[in-house]
Amino acid sequence: MKSFNKLFVVFVVIVLAITAVAATPVSAQENVKIGILQFATHASLHNCYVGILEGLKNAGFEDGKNATIEYVDGQGEIETNNLAASNFVTKGYDIIIAIATPAATASYAAAKDAGIPVVFSAVSDPVAAGLVKSLEKPESGATGTSDNLNFEGQLTMIRAFLPEAKKIGVLYTMSEANSIAQLATLTEVAKEHDFEIVSIGITDSSEVAMGAAQLVAEGVDALNNLTDNNVVNNFSVVISAMDPAGIPAFGSEEEQVARYGCVASETLDYVALGVTTGEIAARVLKGEDINTIPVAVVTDSKPVYSSENMKKFNLVLPEAYIDALDVSAVEK
Repeated sequence: MKSFNKLFVVFVVIVLAITAVAATPVSAQENVKIGILQFATHASLHNCYVGILEGLKNAGFEDGKNATIEYVDGQGEIETNNLAASNFVTKGYDIIIAIATPAATASYAAAKDAGIPVVFSAVSDPVAAGLVKSLEKPESGATGTSDNLNFEGQLTMIRAFLPEAKKIGVLYTMSEANSIAQLATLTEVAKEHDFEIVSIGITDSSEVAMGAAQLVAEGVDALNNLTDNNVVNNFSVVISAMDPAGIPAFGSEEEQVARYGCVASETLDYVALGVTTGEIAARVLKGEDINTIPVAVVTDSKPVYSSENMKKFNLVLPEAYIDALDVSAVEK
């Protein structure tokens, strides 16, 4: 009987030990594996990545110390993003952080059946993208941050720069939920500012030049650029069509003004967006239920302009924006 009791005690101890290991939060392990997938190579998405690393570090997760972080740039190719997401799953990563809507949908499709949480960044409409059931209660195995562009501020800015403008051109990818949602909102807000939105849909990056030429032919007074990944990734093509036609472009964030030729923007801080994303990912790694973490919607914006780009169109800085930041001096 004593031998049986001893064996029973040993059995209980082993069971408790196994249970303790299984219940140990990821953050308590020696090393967590984090995959970060960025849809394409452009500055605003890279700013998200920089912020994500900062947010993770702030919360105690640092590459080479207690975390292994693998970063993949999907180069704007859907197949590349799909493959990278699948590789993260095959390698048994603890979490996938996806930057931009196409990267997020690729990651979610690959990870949901494997039970790997996905935290996204810079997704304008995660509900329409099928990533969450609602912003308040995701209940899908995914959550993250949404970049809600300040279209009211943007159109107020365009009106100040171009008092007589009537038609604003928009180029967008018809398959990108992010862009469709932004276009719908912009179109509604434009009515209050007496603007007509002229939109041209494209299927992929190969049609950017054709779409830009069509907007010029439509006689738009200005271009309002969204955060559409195909367009931003090929924005030099857009500018090469707009500038000779004397059509100023207005961006959706600072990098499009500082680096890509836009005149001005009511811009979001994409590094700050990334920091928030990284902090959310850390909460998941520490054991918080991803299904109950609301999507963080970032709405704070600030006006920026480029005096250098304004010169191309002989524009004068409106008095209302005299205190805005001139980003012409940003290193390119």
